[in-house]
Amino acid sequence: MKSKVYFTKDISSDGLMKIYAALNCKLKGKVAVKISTGEPGGHNFLNAKMIAPLVSSIKGTIVECNTAYGGKRFESKDHWKAIKQHGFLDIAPCDIMDEEGEFDLPVKNYLRIPHDTVGSHLKNYDSMLVLSHFKGHVMGGFGGALKNISIGIASRNGKAYIHSVGKTSDPKIMMKNLFDRDQDAFIESMADACKAVIDFIKPKNMAYINVANRLSVNCDCDAHPPEPEMADIGIFASLDPVALDQCCYDAVINSKDKGKKSLVERMNSRHGIHIVEASEQLGLGTHEYELIDLD
Repeated sequence: MKSKVYFTKDISSDGLMKIYAALNCKLKGKVAVKISTGEPGGHNFLNAKMIAPLVSSIKGTIVECNTAYGGKRFESKDHWKAIKQHGFLDIAPCDIMDEEGEFDLPVKNYLRIPHDTVGSHLKNYDSMLVLSHFKGHVMGGFGGALKNISIGIASRNGKAYIHSVGKTSDPKIMMKNLFDRDQDAFIESMADACKAVIDFIKPKNMAYINVANRLSVNCDCDAHPPEPEMADIGIFASLDPVALDQCCYDAVINSKDKGKKSLVERMNSRHGIHIVEASEQLGLGTHEYELIDLD
């Protein structure tokens, strides 16, 4: 059975409200809104003013975790400065989920790693909107909903554990050996982390939106990302993160935009689509989708 993926070209607050309404879901209780707060110096992360009406409408709390690399979001005190600088504190409550500790989530029938380490504050939320900026990524090929759930929700130590395919939870050791690993194994570790989080929160309590704009080959964790070479596409949404990321990948691959070459090369050279394949293998969704245009 195909999953429904909704689409609008309207990359705006109104577009976000429209596409969320199309999902026809009710996120209950205390709602986490998982975004990337963006590395200071970068400028491609989701605009705070654009997402503000949607976050407010669901009474959401913007959530993040600290990074595993030595940037300006490695320590909570610096990360809070970035959150404020990028305007997110002005629009909603914010929470660095691993600021006060972490805990392990088991991965049932795992491919590579038996657990995912996440911020302790994840326990405080009943449901989650995974609100992602779809773009390229130097390690994973591309970043969409699945990466935002896996690396994004992992604690700083959890990120190191995923990146090292379970060899270490020490960010310093992980960074020294960052490229000394099997690429598909790393991506399968991300899929394992996705399963741990989705099993914990429960699929019925999660919804997913990908905003495909500012399509740089590098992610929002880059302080100086290259300028996009292809035009914005639009906003995609689904209750199935596997179908959603497949659809966004296809939208880039099948685009008639001549500027897509670098992004396509980045996605395919890292075997980025394997996150969809591995997540489907773990039962998190299907790559088959029906695209519903809301425009």
